[in-house]
Amino acid sequence: MRIAVNTRLLLENKLEGIGWFTYETLKRITQQHPEHEFIFIFDRKPSREFIFAPNVTPVVAHPQARHPLLWYLFFEWGIPAVLKKHKADIFLSTDGWVSLRAGIKTFNVIHDLNFEEYPEFIPWHIRKYYHHFFPRYARKSARIATVSEYTRQDLVKRYGYNYDNIDVVYNGAHGLYHPLKPAEVNRVREKLSAGCPYFVFVGLIHPRKNLKNILLAFEEFKKATTNNFKFVVVGEKKWWAEDLDRAYQSMEYKDDVVFLGRLHIKELQHVLASAFSLVYTSYFEGFGIPILEAMTCGVPVITSELTSMPEVGGNAAMYANPFSISSISQKMLELYNNNTVRKQMIADGFIQSKQFSWDRTAELLWESIEKMIQE
Repeated sequence: MRIAVNTRLLLENKLEGIGWFTYETLKRITQQHPEHEFIFIFDRKPSREFIFAPNVTPVVAHPQARHPLLWYLFFEWGIPAVLKKHKADIFLSTDGWVSLRAGIKTFNVIHDLNFEEYPEFIPWHIRKYYHHFFPRYARKSARIATVSEYTRQDLVKRYGYNYDNIDVVYNGAHGLYHPLKPAEVNRVREKLSAGCPYFVFVGLIHPRKNLKNILLAFEEFKKATTNNFKFVVVGEKKWWAEDLDRAYQSMEYKDDVVFLGRLHIKELQHVLASAFSLVYTSYFEGFGIPILEAMTCGVPVITSELTSMPEVGGNAAMYANPFSISSISQKMLELYNNNTVRKQMIADGFIQSKQFSWDRTAELLWESIEKMIQE
């Protein structure tokens, strides 16, 4: 069978959430199924690291999909041309976008519908594109996989998609994530935070990620205690908004906030594994991979009580109301004041994290694809 795959998010040194999902699942699937041919469709010259096996043929479709008009041209003209030329049997997309003009069975992975819940967080022209095309992308898909039960229910509620045609394939954590020895933790802290313990946030700096309330909660935490804690922010300031800047500038303890920007995964692993706790109280997540990565590193997690995050954290995480600064700060204080609770969270986190793996994700994704083929 010839399987064409949308691989436009496999970008060298720029893999993020959906990019990592694409990388980890396709690497396993292509290597485990040499009986099939895979046509990887990129929108620019790909790195050789993404050609996972001899049965992978890389193809570049045009134009580069960088904004709504180019998205449309790439998926509605570039991809159909590739499908026709290479006589593909099915089309697989791992990022939610599909081709409405494709004349073959289409399998889609839709990670979340955050733009439906929080349209105000997205530029109007992108929001308009999403609202117009994503319901159509769902209807075009013969079968859908998603990364949480929450998103599965959301697809049914918002788009009326058949529940039985959606499979949940949870994310995993990269194999690099693991605990550090105390001496290594001390070395990282000496470099990052003058030897002080720190809370950490990991993710794109975007309104949906709720960094404003997180920083204000840290401010409350500092005022309520006498401590030397820092707060480390890992993420690109792509959506650094005026209200976030005002909140940060108003902080009495803003000098205790350390911005590291975007990090390579090896650096990120050291920063995350050396933290006192992850604080990840987003308004909305389709999964929330940093929760899983932190637990894998032996780091306690404070996260949001909303959307998919309780599915990932299970009984191992602390849950806060993301709209309440005091709720977030109280969880930080509870963790700070109770070392017994913190140790138990670490132990429970290791147990919880074992429920997720990229091997299992790839296995479930392939099973879902086979269901579509057989239907």
